[in-house]
Amino acid sequence: MKKKVLLVTTVPYSSAARLAGAFSALGATVEAVFPREAPIAVSRYLDRAYRYRPLASEESLADALRTAEPDFVIPCDDRAAALLAGLTAFAPRLERCLGPLAAYRVLMARAPSMAVAREEGVVAPLTRAVDSLAALPEALHEVGLPCVMKADFSWGGAGVKFVCSADEARRAFVKLQGPPSRLRSLVRVVKRRDLHFLDAARNPVKATVNLQAFVPGKPATSVFAAEDGKVLAAQHMDVVTWQGDAGPATVMARVSDPVMDDAVAKIAARFRLSGLHGLDFVRDAAGLPHLIEINPRATQICHLPLDADLPAALLGVPGRLPVTDRKQIALFPQLLTADALPPHIFRDIPWDDPRVLRFQSGEALPEAAELEAIAEFDRPVRRFGYRPPAGNR
Repeated sequence: MKKKVLLVTTVPYSSAARLAGAFSALGATVEAVFPREAPIAVSRYLDRAYRYRPLASEESLADALRTAEPDFVIPCDDRAAALLAGLTAFAPRLERCLGPLAAYRVLMARAPSMAVAREEGVVAPLTRAVDSLAALPEALHEVGLPCVMKADFSWGGAGVKFVCSADEARRAFVKLQGPPSRLRSLVRVVKRRDLHFLDAARNPVKATVNLQAFVPGKPATSVFAAEDGKVLAAQHMDVVTWQGDAGPATVMARVSDPVMDDAVAKIAARFRLSGLHGLDFVRDAAGLPHLIEINPRATQICHLPLDADLPAALLGVPGRLPVTDRKQIALFPQLLTADALPPHIFRDIPWDDPRVLRFQSGEALPEAAELEAIAEFDRPVRRFGYRPPAGNR
């Protein structure tokens, strides 16, 4: 009997669409709950769609879980992970898919999660939560300058500030803690077409701000599949290039690293994790990776079959052939038109899912429109009343 996977995303990123292709290729039935703007809305690998409603987020996920009765539930962003962890009525199913829901209160908070990592002997910088401006000087003295300031429940490089002085730290604290004005939230609703900001305007909440000791170096990341705290498969990458100061990676290089292996095993075991997860590191000048963040959800490279095939390991089926033997990989959609990349860099573009490709590339890749017109790429999808955004079908 085919296994059923429910992908959950609350943001219009491509990772859910890429995972849909991976799980479908491995013989699974793929269903998903997502907002209208998400690329997975047009994926040919989707068997059933559920509408995610930002102003009724918990109800949206509960409806999908109740109807789908999935074997695996995969959150694809931090908000999705947090919402699922709060659905205690579905605890037996979700805990088989994700791990103990109570653990997510620690996993989703930067300072407590890093404290647990350090307790387990994982190399990680000192991280302290700061609840007020009055408490900031003492925390700065403990952590030291320069440091990194991070707001909980932020992602994609947003909510992160590098500071070198007490004055910079004070300004950053006020900005990160917020909450933004109601007017600013309403403007974001219009500009970003994201109704989550309407909820922020109605119910403004201050964020928890964390100070983390600064580790000079370059980013690295691990992704892994786990079942009840046991690691089934893992893949490690050094980040070669990225967007902005702390934005998403654009080019990664796969590596072998026993320290990262050890960190993955310890974090998975301590939190009894199941499903797909990621860890973020900074590799210092001596080559030692320092854990800086736990991502208790699927990340943007989990779909890739390389030295390991995480979706296959999770399903318990034979893995796919590696997509490339090249070490460096340019990520989609960050590098859509990276024609100038040298040939030793593999471009991870979803040629097999042309509607997703065209959805994200627009006119940047003329080949996408040509592929979309080829009938053999078409696959009828039962959407049960759900319709993707106009102009993207």
